[in-house]
Amino acid sequence: MKLERLILIIFKLLNNRILSASSLADEFQVSSRTIYRDIEAISAAGIPVVSYQGTNGGFGIIEGYKFDKSLMGSYDVLNLITVLSSLLSVFEDKEVEHTIDRLKLLDTNSNNKSLLIDLESHRTEPSSLVNLRTAIHEKRVIRFDYVSNKNEFTSRELEPIHLQYKFSNWYLYGYCRERQNYREFRVSRMMSISLTQEKFLQNHESKGNSSDYNLEGFEDVVIWVSHDSLAKVLDLFQNFSKVTNSDGSMIFTLSVYQPLHAGWLKSILLSFGSGAKIIKPVELQSIIIDEAKKIIEVYKDV
Repeated sequence: MKLERLILIIFKLLNNRILSASSLADEFQVSSRTIYRDIEAISAAGIPVVSYQGTNGGFGIIEGYKFDKSLMGSYDVLNLITVLSSLLSVFEDKEVEHTIDRLKLLDTNSNNKSLLIDLESHRTEPSSLVNLRTAIHEKRVIRFDYVSNKNEFTSRELEPIHLQYKFSNWYLYGYCRERQNYREFRVSRMMSISLTQEKFLQNHESKGNSSDYNLEGFEDVVIWVSHDSLAKVLDLFQNFSKVTNSDGSMIFTLSVYQPLHAGWLKSILLSFGSGAKIIKPVELQSIIIDEAKKIIEVYKDV
């Protein structure tokens, strides 16, 4: 508690010209004598705190040592607070909470929010993310059962490296002992996650985000979408090429890697029901038709 109070006092001094001992004592619910001892400790740590005498006296930090706010504007601070707050809603991390509190000391317009981020996902149990993050920080081996894209069940033992939020889902990247290589797992498909007491010693490197893609294997998928289904399709394909027709329908063109083998694409297209129709490739039409027939077969006795 004392260390946290010292850190907050430092940030307050950096953000204000002069603060009185009595005002600090009232804020932190301690005696003025305790504040004087805190100031001595801060000075002993090498931070140049000076004392100002008089009616409006108190403590401050010499101007040349203060943080230049021009290096980080109020919008920068507010955006950082927003992003960290979204992380806090998922992980309930005390360190993140303390960082937010310290950043708020630099922001004078914390109530003027123009950006809100909600990272909470109905697809992933929050406790799973917290446990996985703990395993990453403590370098503990985890075990779990996994369902692959082909609906195959496997048991894995992993040395977790990092979590990543992309495509509206959480992914875990780590070194898979079964495959003896680095793998990425979708957290929503991980079941029976357990943190072992075993700690791994190897220092793994995080996978970088590469913007270089090999275009070989990509093919255009052209989809007609009715006016009544635009909202649903735009939620998923808003960044792809689209043309509006005179009747209000739209034509979407997606560049997809091996579309005839993309199970995720088949699932999405089926979710549009009769509101979307594949124009090309023709082979994909046949795949969707076959799947629709299978669905009808499931309900034949209804």
